[in-house]
Amino acid sequence: MQLPIIRSAVESLTGWIFFEFDVPRLGTRIDCVIISGPAIIPIEFKVGATRYVREDYNQSWDYALDLKNFHQASHRAQIFPILLCTNATATDAKWCAPYSDGVYPPAKSNVSGLGYLLRQAIQSADGKALDGASWAHSPYQPTPTIVEAAQALYARHSVDAISRHDASAYNLAVTSLRVEEVIEDAAQRNRKAIVFVTGVPGAGKTLVGLDVATKRRDERADMHAVFLSGNGPLVRVLREALVRDEMKRQAQTRSRAARERKGVIAGRVEQFIQSVHHWRDDGLRNAGAPDDHVVIFDEAQRAWDREQTAAFMQRRRGQPNFSQSEPEFLLGYMNRRDDWAVVVCLVGGGQEIHYGEAGIGGWLDAVYDSFPDWDVYISPTLTDSEYSAGTAIERVASRVVLSREPHLHLKASMRSFRAENVSSFVRQALDLETAGAAESLRLMASRYPMALTRDLSRARAWIREHARGSERYGLVASSSAARLKPHAVDVRYEVDPIHWFLNEATDTRSSFYLEDAATEFQVQGLELDWICMTWDADLRFAKGQWTYNEFRVDGWRQVRQERRRRYLLNAYRVLLTRARQGMVIFVPPGSSEDPTRRPEFYDETFAYLAALGIPQV
Repeated sequence: MQLPIIRSAVESLTGWIFFEFDVPRLGTRIDCVIISGPAIIPIEFKVGATRYVREDYNQSWDYALDLKNFHQASHRAQIFPILLCTNATATDAKWCAPYSDGVYPPAKSNVSGLGYLLRQAIQSADGKALDGASWAHSPYQPTPTIVEAAQALYARHSVDAISRHDASAYNLAVTSLRVEEVIEDAAQRNRKAIVFVTGVPGAGKTLVGLDVATKRRDERADMHAVFLSGNGPLVRVLREALVRDEMKRQAQTRSRAARERKGVIAGRVEQFIQSVHHWRDDGLRNAGAPDDHVVIFDEAQRAWDREQTAAFMQRRRGQPNFSQSEPEFLLGYMNRRDDWAVVVCLVGGGQEIHYGEAGIGGWLDAVYDSFPDWDVYISPTLTDSEYSAGTAIERVASRVVLSREPHLHLKASMRSFRAENVSSFVRQALDLETAGAAESLRLMASRYPMALTRDLSRARAWIREHARGSERYGLVASSSAARLKPHAVDVRYEVDPIHWFLNEATDTRSSFYLEDAATEFQVQGLELDWICMTWDADLRFAKGQWTYNEFRVDGWRQVRQERRRRYLLNAYRVLLTRARQGMVIFVPPGSSEDPTRRPEFYDETFAYLAALGIPQV
């Protein structure tokens, strides 16, 4: 059906036609892509369709954006997507104006209008004509979301197929391979080892862990691995995403009788991704060794210190004399194996946001105190100040075999694929390195839109104007942002991360509605395309420095404990690094009539951010 329609529409045109063009990140194929002159024209066919459906329109958007963002030869080209509903009565008479990146909003066409839209697109395109053969063989460099990546890996795609491997990004496959080599070496030598993988926010640490766990599941039953996380929202979202994706795949490929029930699929997924606390409790109940040879701890810096673990064990598990930190107990559980074991710690710098988190020092101290016969592999970056592990590394190096491995650090952000300077900008802005922050912002401004406003309705409008297709956006706020309630943002209401991250735009519980704000606890380890960041008076810029505050009934009180200050700053660090494509920051104007929201609580913060160069709307 497609071929005669295209043959008729391209009569007298010159160029190339590609059918079923593969889009690995989305796990689909574009029905047809026409390359003619400087124009790229992806066409989504809906054979027999009589009307244009929003879902199909967004699909056309998604294909065009995927080419623009991830297909190297399409980065600088103009892209004209078309949604072709063959039996529709109406067709667009012209193309709308393009966005700043050269992508046009999808045109809606029936069969009779296709040829006209094709010619108009080719005539409108500027630049050098594309060579179709070179374009088709140009590298595809995807940067999937963690949900997309988990789905692809669980469906047995390789990490190399779904990740960037261009010169500007450090290939995830290299890091994953080095971890695999450590595992193989430990197995051959009957050793126990702990591996620390570091990376900038959004670099793909979780993806490396999922890749290792998937390979262990698929290839070697005697090297069984499990992916563990103490991040409850992340576990819930990934599990549900994998279950939904598997159900969708079975619906497309199996008869109704052969499809598995959701509970069966969920049970299998739960063995692959587990809560670290449930796994820990198995070690409490079970005096023997775990079945797992390889355990991957996501966000390992969030493991509890000795005081927090002891308090929990007494309060919730009836063990009053518990004397180990969580890292010490977890390593001890793995140490029960009489052969070999590998613990992989995925580490984010400056990500500790909970009271009682031990940080990386807790793991290193546990090795030094209790497991000096383990081999330790770290990235050189682990000594950086944001990991707060320098002293612990020096201490453990005096007693154990320690290897510094450059391949264990991921230095390029995958989340912010439009600009590699986002994490640098956030770090510099929060560390008050104003000159560096301004320069990082300048470098990323053309590819990573940012805006600053004191009007929340403008912030919502800005984000809706910038998001295209099915790009996901949402409202975020610090968990201690107690005085955003006059703006109808109440962080006391805890969003359900499954609904917020996975449900469609028609669901009022989803992030798309921009009504319910997710906090650092719900979004850590996850990401959106666009965020609306709401900035309260808990973290204020005043007289050239940050001041740290908590709200108690009738007013703000200064936070004086250094650790709690660090958690608050890290909460903002987490929130400001959640967006892949851009963000808008809302700083309230305050109210002179409300002593808990005085304008001076917000004015200097707004002025500081504006002085860095963030455009105001």
